[in-house]
Amino acid sequence: MQLYRAVRTDMPDSCHIVVEGNPAIIYASRGGTPDKILPVLQRFLDTFWQERDTLGEHADTPECLVAQIVVRFGFEICEDDFSNLRVGVHYSSRAAYLYYVSLTRSLTVWVPEDAYRKQPSLGLEGCQQWVESKGAIDQR
Repeated sequence: MQLYRAVRTDMPDSCHIVVEGNPAIIYASRGGTPDKILPVLQRFLDTFWQERDTLGEHADTPECLVAQIVVRFGFEICEDDFSNLRVGVHYSSRAAYLYYVSLTRSLTVWVPEDAYRKQPSLGLEGCQQWVESKGAIDQR
């Protein structure tokens, strides 16, 4: 019974990372809260965009972003258990947060509403934008 509870407490921390222009949806079943994801994802994106500008490479950006995010988060949140990180084309009703990476270089966080829970295929349309509360994390 305690093992079941331990597994269940991870579920609210699940998340999706969605990249504009790519149908692939990254899903992490644990460790998906903004205080854990945003510092890592923002640092990664800053470096990614810098490298793209420096090299003048802009082709296949959505594809490169998804591939590199999977690799980065594989090291950051999976440790030795990669079963909690997946890539697919369907949204999960269990996701507590959705991180949207725009090709205009913005990163937004979304929180599912009841409509999303009932019909995850709504994606961001079934969510409201997350607003960082005072005293929460520093995103840089």
